[in-house]
Amino acid sequence: MSLHDDAVLVLKGYEGQEELRQVYLEHLEAHPDGMWKACGAGHLTASALVIDPDRGRVLLTLHRKLRMWLQMGGHCEPQDISLEAAALREATEESGIGGLTLLPGGPVRLDRHPIPAPCHWHLDVQYAAVAPADAVQAISDESLDLRWFPYAEVTDVADESVVRLLEATRARL
Repeated sequence: MSLHDDAVLVLKGYEGQEELRQVYLEHLEAHPDGMWKACGAGHLTASALVIDPDRGRVLLTLHRKLRMWLQMGGHCEPQDISLEAAALREATEESGIGGLTLLPGGPVRLDRHPIPAPCHWHLDVQYAAVAPADAVQAISDESLDLRWFPYAEVTDVADESVVRLLEATRARL
């Protein structure tokens, strides 16, 4: 199964955010290259909010280019066999934490946001990843900083998309 086909199946099975889910499906139908950064009309990305539920905190990255506190995530790569695999790979690479596990039940949310040309749109499929108890993070080249934030502080440092992702993740726990 291709990554494109996996994305269609994941989105067809996703419950919630019906209008946005339909936008994603229509995008993939209209753009066979809609999974890849090269798609000028926009492309799907995969991300994961790294969470430590036992300590009531999340790990956010200060994105090097955007200079915003965000969840881990990014573009799908040819070696990714699924959206879940892409999200887990991105979370592991950007957090430096081995042993992350995605919350069961598939994506937690969808988020569509504009980006500078030539790509125009990121259609982000958002997951949540639980950090192991002994997790030690390491800053990647894509980040200026990496920091754990208590749930209550996320609204002070991150934008609404991250706040909504945290709320949806906590509702699933």
